[in-house]
Amino acid sequence: MRTLSRILLLLLLAVIVAGVGFLATWEMPPPTERMEKVIDNDRFQNR
Repeated sequence: MRTLSRILLLLLLAVIVAGVGFLATWEMPPPTERMEKVIDNDRFQNR
């Protein structure tokens, strides 16, 4: 049982390291569409 726990822990660690490496090197494309959102003035506090 101890060996299985150690293997699962190492596998989890490898998945985390691979995920961090992927996110660090991924060149996500910038958005191509322009977005505009109208915000009501009532949502802001008047001082």
